[in-house]
Amino acid sequence: MAVTNQAAQAATPRTGNRIMRLKAVKAACGFGTTHIYNLMNAGKFPQSRRIGVRAVGWDAREVDQWIFDRLNGAS
Repeated sequence: MAVTNQAAQAATPRTGNRIMRLKAVKAACGFGTTHIYNLMNAGKFPQSRRIGVRAVGWDAREVDQWIFDRLNGAS
């Protein structure tokens, strides 16, 4: 039963409501800055949001869902 519960937890997005900065996004998805922005421009990665005059961030739930979808066969 514990193994099934662990598998179910690993198969669901787990990030809470928070803002991820570029460094955290890069660490989470494994891509570099240029590739992330190229994917964003192509509509294949969550869009960043302005969080300050000179700062952008990503919704952690959107990034986590994007990673989840890729790990489970979605493109």
